[in-house]
Amino acid sequence: MADAPRLYIDADRFAAPTAGARIVLDDDQAHYLRAVMRREDGAALAVFNGRDGEWAARLVAIGKRGAAVDLDHQTRAPAPERRLELIMAPVKRGPVELAVEKATELGVTAIRFAITRRTVVDRLRLDRLTAIAREAAEQCERLSLPLIVEAAPLDAVLDRVQNEASAAADGPMPVLFGDETGGGVALAMAAAGLAGAPVGLLVGPEGGFDPAELDRLRARPHVTAIGLGPRVLRAETAAIAGLAVLQALAPEGGGPRCRQAVS
Repeated sequence: MADAPRLYIDADRFAAPTAGARIVLDDDQAHYLRAVMRREDGAALAVFNGRDGEWAARLVAIGKRGAAVDLDHQTRAPAPERRLELIMAPVKRGPVELAVEKATELGVTAIRFAITRRTVVDRLRLDRLTAIAREAAEQCERLSLPLIVEAAPLDAVLDRVQNEASAAADGPMPVLFGDETGGGVALAMAAAGLAGAPVGLLVGPEGGFDPAELDRLRARPHVTAIGLGPRVLRAETAAIAGLAVLQALAPEGGGPRCRQAVS
């Protein structure tokens, strides 16, 4: 199964996973297997989602109009994930797509977009970003996809994060935000005491947060200003660098599944 394609299957299409169950693929997945991967009937593949785990499967009934897979056996059971969220101001298409792809690889459970005073991008294609996250999950061998949330004003996003954390019985969730003024503590120091606890990383827009936003952020409980080193980072670079540190400092950081993927 090492070279078998992996396909994310929505849980509502994974009705009752048992050996021999058949799942009809959507048109894009059928096209991918037929025209891109050149797979034929009987080819091995893996199908997965966060609720049902990963299953070995065989491709059947592939043709010009579609394809299906027959499940064989479960190869990985679902497992709990650390709540790790990325909150970022929308930026241009290329950078935001890169951030979503890498955040998915780094294990985020949610990606939220926060409108700030200096935000210059007012439209995001959530369908496109979701597709990018799905492809990243298929490539990096994770089981789940991050929740991708439509943009909202910064304060509303932060309120929602805490409300959802409380509803999930996680209690207040620490949020670390990149303070470009140099007033924050080093990220490694701020994250050291969090271990594998829920945490959010907030990254500002091009030009950073304005002074009034910084004041409001510093006044919020459970929000901590951090620094990411001496250089000025692009928003997508800050997001990737911050998430990599948070992942590396978690108990599971650097585990045996860490390896390079062939692009």
